[in-house]
Amino acid sequence: MKQLNSLQSLLFIGGGLLMVVGVGCYVFMFAMQIVCWIALTGCILFALMQMMQTYEGNSLTLKRLRNILNFADMLFVLAGLLMVDNAYGFLRSAFGNQIDYITYIYNKWVVVLLIAVVVEVYAVHRIDHELKKENK
Repeated sequence: MKQLNSLQSLLFIGGGLLMVVGVGCYVFMFAMQIVCWIALTGCILFALMQMMQTYEGNSLTLKRLRNILNFADMLFVLAGLLMVDNAYGFLRSAFGNQIDYITYIYNKWVVVLLIAVVVEVYAVHRIDHELKKENK
């Protein structure tokens, strides 16, 4: 795996912290219209830095797991965007009535974030296992 330089590592860790702080504050309804942007910024930083960490080997398993991580990163960004929409309601006008918006969009960022976290944890643990196997 290509290692991140010190600035990229700092942005990666900072993005993760911003994401956690933003989501935590949003869940506890603390300044929701501000912290949703903090969470989205964290999601974008985390995803970008993780996508920069590429695999340069020949293992098909590790290439597949990197693609799974990229999918999880896109889900993190989508969850951040849905959280911002939850706070501001940008997509409400795209639906014919309020019930459809609530059914399909409202608070669905939680589900997307949960799926992203589960996929991320799975892929990271599998990558670690495969890299240990490859180095032996």
